[in-house]
Amino acid sequence: MATPPARRPLQPRPETARRREEILRAAIATFGAKGYKGPLSDIAEQVGMTHAGVLHYFGSKSALLLEVLKFRDFEDVEDLPTHHMPGDAGLFRHLVKTAFLNARRAGIVQAFTVLSSEAVTDDHPARSFFEERYVNLRAEVADAFRVMCAEEGIDAPETVDRAAASILAVMDGLQIQWLLDPTAVELGETTEFAIEAIVAQVLSPRDTPLSSPPRSPTD
Repeated sequence: MATPPARRPLQPRPETARRREEILRAAIATFGAKGYKGPLSDIAEQVGMTHAGVLHYFGSKSALLLEVLKFRDFEDVEDLPTHHMPGDAGLFRHLVKTAFLNARRAGIVQAFTVLSSEAVTDDHPARSFFEERYVNLRAEVADAFRVMCAEEGIDAPETVDRAAASILAVMDGLQIQWLLDPTAVELGETTEFAIEAIVAQVLSPRDTPLSSPPRSPTD
């Protein structure tokens, strides 16, 4: 007997999709301002719904949280042809472009910063999401470094994994500084400077003052 063709997943009706996005954007604002403990009633009020109405679309508060995080990540790659970061030097250009974009969407940046910080606490519903996210991002950035090194005809140094983690740390850390005082930190430009410096050190390692042994007080 022939196997029946697989059914295509049903797409939500336009009205349902629109309402879900409204709720997600309201949740971004609430989670960014109050963390995961922000009440669902705040989210419901922003979209003119009841607490039960919000749960109708997402099932639970923890499910809504995970959808917020996925929504935020998808927006970062929505304009890319494959909806995925490139695996070569284009990845670093994409990260810089994202930083400049983030400078125009403080609400999303604040929600991500608050929730990722909360996720280190015990039993937080987003902990697994962020653990997996950083594992995947570190691997993607390290692979992009290896591709760039191969294109330059050099062996990838052992430092690529450290460099990958450092780039992600710089981006997240600068976002915190920028959120606290946007007038003191140029998010896009400073992120670009840091990524370029790390990439340069991987492709062409050189000694720095920090590489030299510390001088004794008697020198």
